[in-house]
Amino acid sequence: MAPYEAFDENVEVHGRTILSVVDDALARFAESYRGAARDALAEHGIDDPSPDEWYPQQAWLDTFEVIASELEPHILDRVGEQIPDVAEWPDDPGSVPEGLRAIDDAYRRNHRGGDIGSYRFEAVGDREAEVTCRNPYPCPFDRGLIRAVARNHAPVESFVFVEERGDRCRRDGDDACVFTVSW
Repeated sequence: MAPYEAFDENVEVHGRTILSVVDDALARFAESYRGAARDALAEHGIDDPSPDEWYPQQAWLDTFEVIASELEPHILDRVGEQIPDVAEWPDDPGSVPEGLRAIDDAYRRNHRGGDIGSYRFEAVGDREAEVTCRNPYPCPFDRGLIRAVARNHAPVESFVFVEERGDRCRRDGDDACVFTVSW
């Protein structure tokens, strides 16, 4: 499975998620990014997304792919960093492990229908964890998301480091990537 390819054609993304990414996260960088994303959405059948409707994940992933190819190369990492601020999120977790576990809950709140994928947290040390991202979103997006969640909940003196590790990667056709997080 490659990034930008939904696991299941029945999976949908909530409109408020789409609007949060396009109107809040991307607009933080440049208004032209917002316009490019809106154009890409329309090109893929989502002309005027409503916050109360659900839309095909594949159309959203196709829009992500356009954003990645037409805007700055690091934009998906930076968009991932914005997600905890703009998406519907579980109650404020009190620690890095709780925050990283909450990613899956947030993902489930914003996706539905069929095999949506998952985010799996596993502690591997006192201040180290692995997050397995089994979903169709690109690796840089997930890296930014994981880094933002860890930073939001790490002690002030901590340096958060996120690195993609493991034998699996979506770029190589697998359906998951594994990130090591230390703080």
